[in-house]
Amino acid sequence: METRQLECFVAVAEELSFTRAARRLYAVQSTVSATIQALEGELGVKLFDRSTRRVELSPAGKVFLPEAKAALEALGRAREVVADASAGLRGSLRVGTLTSVGDLDLPDLLGAFHRRYPLVDLHVTVSITGSTGLAEDLRQGRLDVALLGLPESDLAGLDTKLVGAAPFVAVLPDGHRLENRRSLTLADLADESFVDNPRGFGNRVALDRAFEAIGAPRRVIVEVADLRAVPAYVAAGLGIAVVPDLRLLSGARTIPLDEPGLVWPLTIATRGERPPGPAARLLLDLIDGGEFSIAIPVRT
Repeated sequence: METRQLECFVAVAEELSFTRAARRLYAVQSTVSATIQALEGELGVKLFDRSTRRVELSPAGKVFLPEAKAALEALGRAREVVADASAGLRGSLRVGTLTSVGDLDLPDLLGAFHRRYPLVDLHVTVSITGSTGLAEDLRQGRLDVALLGLPESDLAGLDTKLVGAAPFVAVLPDGHRLENRRSLTLADLADESFVDNPRGFGNRVALDRAFEAIGAPRRVIVEVADLRAVPAYVAAGLGIAVVPDLRLLSGARTIPLDEPGLVWPLTIATRGERPPGPAARLLLDLIDGGEFSIAIPVRT
């Protein structure tokens, strides 16, 4: 059994498409199909149920998938350890992050990591699906480390460390009926139209749940991926916003939200089933060393 066979199998299993798997592996589809057929012949089982409309894992494929991933991860760690001992740390490090991470200077952090470990192939992905997508990418082995803004209850299967938290503030347009209030509650805002991040973003998840908990599901009419774009939509009169206080809303009228239990957490996470590889551990060590501004203090 060859490493390339396992890589092809995992790619097809995760994408559930030979076409997307081939694109991911920078290979032609016929090569991926032939590799899977050879692997199935070697194992003596069918790993996928194929039809003209879809590809699904067979029962044998479902039990083989975690073992294939474990084998690839073990091989990767072995290569990294040998390379580290002989010529400095090598390997790859896949980092997922949010479009807005508050006070963390992520470019500075990753730049320092690259200078110390220049032989590590560093890949950084800015999420367009929010923290929920990043967490799933970690669980599926598509990322090694990620910065997440989800509550702890949504982080099952991950090893996590809380590095900061921020309260929420309301963002109001000029002339709004509540603009002179010193603080606001969710109940004060229940009948408003909202500007927010798309579903799946951690702050959106927290707010949707909080409004549902008081029996007032809200109406989000504008969804933008970057918090820095929120003030322009609010100023245009399209709605109000409730967002984490990350000092990103320059020029916006913000009012503190009087909901003590409602905060936006910033968590750094790795896959929980197996220990992080050498490169991921060293990145975590850089953060733990306190050389970079990462904590988001709760402000009252």
